[in-house]
Amino acid sequence: MDVTTMRIVVTLLSFGCFVGIALWAYARSNRERFEEAAQLPFEQD
Repeated sequence: MDVTTMRIVVTLLSFGCFVGIALWAYARSNRERFEEAAQLPFEQD
């Protein structure tokens, strides 16, 4: 493998990781948990 091939592989892996994180973040199953976490700074004891 030359340097150019390695750069392509790393770029594709990084893009795949980004897409995976984006899908996880916008999944409906995580919505309630994220909404609760977003309200934590506004809660008063």
